[in-house]
Amino acid sequence: MTTTTGFDAGGRVTETIGFDEFVALRSGALLRTAYLLTRDHALAEDLLQTALTKAWFAWGRIAGNPEPYVRKIIVNTYATWWRRKWHGEHPTDVLPERAVASADEPDTDLWAAMARLAPRQRAVVVLRYFEDLTEAQTAAVLGCSVGTVKSQTSKAFARLRLDPALALQEGAAR
Repeated sequence: MTTTTGFDAGGRVTETIGFDEFVALRSGALLRTAYLLTRDHALAEDLLQTALTKAWFAWGRIAGNPEPYVRKIIVNTYATWWRRKWHGEHPTDVLPERAVASADEPDTDLWAAMARLAPRQRAVVVLRYFEDLTEAQTAAVLGCSVGTVKSQTSKAFARLRLDPALALQEGAAR
């Protein structure tokens, strides 16, 4: 399958390439989005694979500008998985040792607080502040209005401000 798909800085189409080339060019950025939503490498890969499979079947319709469509699939699939409450967890008698965060990892308290946000709020924060999409681009990916993006962002930040994991101890600085 071929399509008009080379990308400028805004993710818009500039030249003709096929699905395989789209995957080769954009899978890294799409995997980052999936990872920021799931915070699990294996689950992020599964999420991206599911999204790319769905995109392949729709390639004839989305060929003109596939990246926003694929991002929307990623966000919607993540929300569906979250609603089903399946996170690949398996009961065990022995708890594994807690991994120590490296200096390259973002603040673990922040990610714990992000995990407690509603899926839509988390998606908005990830797309706006980690993927640097504009409000309009985020609205297009999520299939909602710019006003909804703004209100979900506001609600997410309000919840993050109140989250005990992010609260500063009196007299302590981060």
